[in-house]
Amino acid sequence: MLIQSRPSTDPELVALVTAQQRELREADGGLDGQVTVVRDDARYLVCVVDGRAVACGGLQALGDGVGEIKRMYVRPAHRGRGIARQLLLALEEFARAAGHRVLRLETGTYLPAAIGLYASAGYDRIPVYGEYVDNPYSVCFEKSLTVPA
Repeated sequence: MLIQSRPSTDPELVALVTAQQRELREADGGLDGQVTVVRDDARYLVCVVDGRAVACGGLQALGDGVGEIKRMYVRPAHRGRGIARQLLLALEEFARAAGHRVLRLETGTYLPAAIGLYASAGYDRIPVYGEYVDNPYSVCFEKSLTVPA
């Protein structure tokens, strides 16, 4: 598996984010009719297996040393192989290199596997923030990236 940075205009990244958004709409019963596309203000990593992009995740700056993980997604046929965990670790390193000391993220109550991944990777549940405050299905997490002395 290869994890590489890709621009927001990369066709394989756009296809992954489109699949992620479609799957989210199906998982939440279409409750959130809003379609979110690839964000130009985020930086992205893509996981490539056997020459095919199979997973992605983004990093967006929130300010004051805080970054937010966006668009974490692994194609269904590639789940259960540890790809999401490896991608999450790569995003954390990506965030450290960008100067972030804290990472936040949002997921949905209807995604128990995602909640389990983040909790097992050391993310603590926090109150919903920002654009997620009015979404009753949002679950937010945070992790300090600082290394204890």
